[in-house]
Amino acid sequence: MSDNRRFGVLSLAGFLLVSAVGFGFGLLLLLVRGRWAPLTGFDQSVADGLNGVVEPFVGVLNGISRLGGRPFMFWLVVLTVLLLLIRRRTHLALYLVVTGLGALVLDPSLKTLVGRVRPIVEAPVASAPGNSFPSGHALGSIVVYGALALVFLPAVSPRWRKLFLGVLGLVVLLIGFTRVALGVHFVSDVLGGWLLGIAWLGVTAYAFRAHSPLRAGLEPSAATDLRPAPLTRGAAHPWLSAAEIVTGWVLTFGVLYVLGLGVRGLHDDGFNRWLQTFRTPGLDNLSHFWSKAGDTHAITLVLLIACPLALALWRQWRPVVFLLLTMAGELTLFLCTAAAVGRPRPRVEQLDGQMPTSSFPSGHIAATLCVWIAIAILVIGRVKGWYRWLALVPAIVMPAGVALSRMYRGMHHPTDVLGAMILTALWLSLLCWVIRPLHGASRARREAVEDEGEQPAPDLVASSRNPAGNL
Repeated sequence: MSDNRRFGVLSLAGFLLVSAVGFGFGLLLLLVRGRWAPLTGFDQSVADGLNGVVEPFVGVLNGISRLGGRPFMFWLVVLTVLLLLIRRRTHLALYLVVTGLGALVLDPSLKTLVGRVRPIVEAPVASAPGNSFPSGHALGSIVVYGALALVFLPAVSPRWRKLFLGVLGLVVLLIGFTRVALGVHFVSDVLGGWLLGIAWLGVTAYAFRAHSPLRAGLEPSAATDLRPAPLTRGAAHPWLSAAEIVTGWVLTFGVLYVLGLGVRGLHDDGFNRWLQTFRTPGLDNLSHFWSKAGDTHAITLVLLIACPLALALWRQWRPVVFLLLTMAGELTLFLCTAAAVGRPRPRVEQLDGQMPTSSFPSGHIAATLCVWIAIAILVIGRVKGWYRWLALVPAIVMPAGVALSRMYRGMHHPTDVLGAMILTALWLSLLCWVIRPLHGASRARREAVEDEGEQPAPDLVASSRNPAGNL
């Protein structure tokens, strides 16, 4: 059979499958809207049965459910679209936008049309606004994760594709289960969301597909641009680098522990008392904002944005490894040192109340210093325009704001801030020496120019479609 004929047969089969799924959703919608007794009874019995056993697992169920929530998926799509635009894959970025917007429109409009109320159970463990059919989490998750699968499938090695699709499918199934288990949707709501999502995903996929079967992904020619560069060793063997990092971690911890013992009995809270003379409701709110900028959630969010961006810009794993090790080392050094030193908080009014960790060193300040200085190192070393120096602004402003806010709120001594600065200096110096995060930057820039067939520009970012395959 010729390739064109095979493609035509597969296209027809895909069309028939999408049509069948759409017909199934339409039939289910009519049964729900007509309140068909067997379906209604089945839905209510499942809701009642799960309601009696899920209470101990509500926290876990809510955590999984958030993976299909609108806020999480919105930022997931936005970040992915940005990465695709960086990799010059406008067609795929447009596909994600159109597919996501379609799901965003279909969900509320159909809920209004059907007007089905949410389940009523004896002991509610969760609540959700709006109507019930179809499940927005089920619809959104299968559309978003399905679209991401079609976009990135060409970049996945053929031997890992089944696992890749299986993991995404499992996530979608778990999200649907949590909505039923939490008592905010019936089984038919979730099933309806899945059927509608598959139908919409199929329509948009065939509208945007290249001239090839979808089993190879939406755009197989994008594999080179989407796939990170292969891992290769740098100057040192990975096991040697790991040993150097572990050794450096232990030495850094030793320095911090000795310093912590030296200041544990020091009551240098005079600066805190002076800062508190300026307290006003407005400054209290501002300090709360700055303090939150250094907590675990904020730093994790910065990493979730910075790591994919680094991979998209430079297609090298080395910058990503550098960022991840920076924050992993900071967190473990802070927790171990704080537990070993056990320094009490300043003897002033503490606006954040009792904290689970001791005072030395400041974890908020150390995390803020590490993440923004690490990003600045990568940007300044890999971007060739004058604007690379703008990366110093958050590297200075963010830690300064967090440090002042933590002392203003009575949570840390000035020497705790000093401890955070020493932690950052020692740990980042070690990682720069071992990981060499800028290794391959100039080579990647040179190959980018050769790949494009252009002369080097002074402000060219060190990225390419086929950069050097360094760690």
